[in-house]
Amino acid sequence: MDFAVRYTEQQTGFRRVVRDWLTENVPPAVVGSDEHFEDLATYQARRQLGRLLGRRGWLYPMSPAELGGGGLGLDSALVISEELGRFGLDLPPYYDSGGVLGSAAILRWGSEAQKRRLLPPIFRGEQRTWQLLTEPGAGSDLAAVSTTARNEGDHYVLNGQKVFVGSLHGADAMWTIVRTGEPDDRHHNLAWFMLDARLPGITVQPQHLIGGIDKNTVFLDDVRVPTDNLVGGENRGWEVASTHLDHEHGLRSDRVLGRKLDELWSVVAGRARDHATADPVMLDTLAQLFVRKEVVRLLGIRNYWLTMEGSPRTYEGSQGYLMEKTATQWAARALLDAFGPAALTDADQHPSSAALVVQQTLGVLSMHGGGTGEIQRMLIARHLGLGRKATAHRPQAV
Repeated sequence: MDFAVRYTEQQTGFRRVVRDWLTENVPPAVVGSDEHFEDLATYQARRQLGRLLGRRGWLYPMSPAELGGGGLGLDSALVISEELGRFGLDLPPYYDSGGVLGSAAILRWGSEAQKRRLLPPIFRGEQRTWQLLTEPGAGSDLAAVSTTARNEGDHYVLNGQKVFVGSLHGADAMWTIVRTGEPDDRHHNLAWFMLDARLPGITVQPQHLIGGIDKNTVFLDDVRVPTDNLVGGENRGWEVASTHLDHEHGLRSDRVLGRKLDELWSVVAGRARDHATADPVMLDTLAQLFVRKEVVRLLGIRNYWLTMEGSPRTYEGSQGYLMEKTATQWAARALLDAFGPAALTDADQHPSSAALVVQQTLGVLSMHGGGTGEIQRMLIARHLGLGRKATAHRPQAV
């Protein structure tokens, strides 16, 4: 059975245009660079690339052109994403959950004035945004957040703490979900805000994690946020969050091609070739890894298409995300068995050793971020009508 994605002559011509432009404009410093460890100059090069993409409408190619996006079709967006992948880059080429996730919530729930004010800087690459969701006592159970927002007329005053935030080198803006109602009124006591990252009372503290992929803790101490930055209305934050949670659970555009598994495949296939192995266990492991990465890629393309076409969807996002999580975890165990513990050291001086060490860490981390594997299974079951029925407060995202 052939699952290849094919393109028309017009789409192929657009691909040549994109490839030529990227070849001329992608800074050499960002090619092969790991965003989690790069210096400030390399990060700034990423941001400049984002601004250049934004001017062409390629940074958020399917977002409305009148708001700074490209207004392009799904086929063009896939071509841009695939061509950026040739340089080891995602779309956008830097961490920007404000665009990848937050913009979907603003498009669905924001007023026309909020859309015109908040979205163009994101879509044009002028603003990079962090999400502030997880707290020390609220992760997969996002409705348990304890950060509060007190209404003072033309402002809300925010107090609380968020963890596992962002990346290196700061942000221009942040979006968050906080509590505006009574603590016991779960799902009906939340609100969704956009914040200027420069507001007084916001403190960012580096958070060092296992595996070297550091995040940040963000403290909010009497942060005064204009009421105009409340999206969706007071105590309606769960409805707003439902939109970006669906995107995070397997529908986000930067997961379309399963690029992390693609990179892993390139590493281990290269190592196997270097060792010229004909070991049947090794060959079977490689075959299974290839199948899993292709399944993740195809589910990603399907989910991206469903999302951007506005087609009805239920379990698909969680299904794709769970497959990515379990494939990454499977690879950690299978590659350790296939190559042996010595492959995780510099004993054989092979360049793949570092990548395999990172993969062992990702096998653990991947099951937690963006909702655990158990959460994804629960969402799939509920959408299929198994177990407890979906609750009335969780609307279908648009």
